[in-house]
Amino acid sequence: METWFMKSDWEAVAMNTILGIGLLLAFASIHVSTASAQEPERPRLRELGIRIGQLEPGPLNSITDVAGVRVGHTTVVSGENIRTGVTAIIPHPGNLFQKKARAGVFIANAFGKSAGLLQVRELGTLETPIVLTNTLNVGTAMLAVTKWTLDQPGNKSVRSVNAVVGETNDGFLNDIRGQHVTGQHVLDAISNANEGRVPEGSVGAGTGTMALGFKGGIGSASRKLDAANGGYTVGALVQTNFGGNLTVAGVPVGERILELKAAAQSPTPENPTSEFGSVMIILASDAPLSDRNLGRLAFRAVGGLSRTGASLSNGSGDFVIAFSTSNLVDDSPGKPVLETTELHNNHVSNLFLAASEAVEEAILNSLLKATTIQGLDGHTGHAIPVDILVQALEQIQPGLIKK
Repeated sequence: METWFMKSDWEAVAMNTILGIGLLLAFASIHVSTASAQEPERPRLRELGIRIGQLEPGPLNSITDVAGVRVGHTTVVSGENIRTGVTAIIPHPGNLFQKKARAGVFIANAFGKSAGLLQVRELGTLETPIVLTNTLNVGTAMLAVTKWTLDQPGNKSVRSVNAVVGETNDGFLNDIRGQHVTGQHVLDAISNANEGRVPEGSVGAGTGTMALGFKGGIGSASRKLDAANGGYTVGALVQTNFGGNLTVAGVPVGERILELKAAAQSPTPENPTSEFGSVMIILASDAPLSDRNLGRLAFRAVGGLSRTGASLSNGSGDFVIAFSTSNLVDDSPGKPVLETTELHNNHVSNLFLAASEAVEEAILNSLLKATTIQGLDGHTGHAIPVDILVQALEQIQPGLIKK
């Protein structure tokens, strides 16, 4: 019998095996020590003792407080220059094309490359997940959302799909020209979607974004009306990537933070006054709103956006999509007449207030939860320093923070 290993070969194999095990153990110890050295989880706004507005949040203080709404992320980070991703919002657990969600759109400034919004505005319905990504991957996301919709059970005869995709430009930290988001990334974000608290900060479509001079990202919040006002919930999710002077609870603190950081010789933002970027705002509600009133609800989101210090500049695309999980529209061709229940105009004001408050808090959560990210060409998106933010707020408005 022919033997393939001489004694020296077996010794070499044994030595390599020992070395391999040693390297695995070393890697494991490095992994553990790295995990233990991570900074504590960054707080959301309310965890700092800061309350926004008059209304109370839902249990999770997230868009997923609206029953049935799910959110999923795919974070794409590779090498030194790729910092991007996808975030998917699923309006309800059924067939989105066959049971369309009523929806409305408001565009404060149309400097953007979003897709599908004109049909939503025209017909007042949403028939696919809402997917957020970066500017130059909108086409990729559209193809993936279309494929996902066509592949759903019951959609065998569908020949037209209005894929809804939003975007912001993450080119400061991400090699956006490389178009590194794939169709599979989009499908993964949709399949990962769940009803729990939304992961926030530098994740998904917010991985490479900047806002108000600091690292931006994904943020979420909600408001729930009391029983006397219907008990309805409004949830907001934002992808923040815009300029302005950070304002928290009515206190303009952006410039003061920079002064305190400079005094402490801490790193300062590299593009604190950049006007370019965008913000995507998604609103969900369980209130029985018409598409007309959903458009009005979407308009109120700008109130929350402006209160965070947004400059609403020429170079910022500011888009809002609002949908309701109530009164889904049956797409069956055999039903020519729609029978719906619609909330009266005289009873929508508290929902408008809820939208504005939830958007304001969601934007601030996106900043607070974001982590410092270094990316393209060595650019760094510095996370807002929580301790200096607190110090600035206490200097300008003592008593604002209530523990």
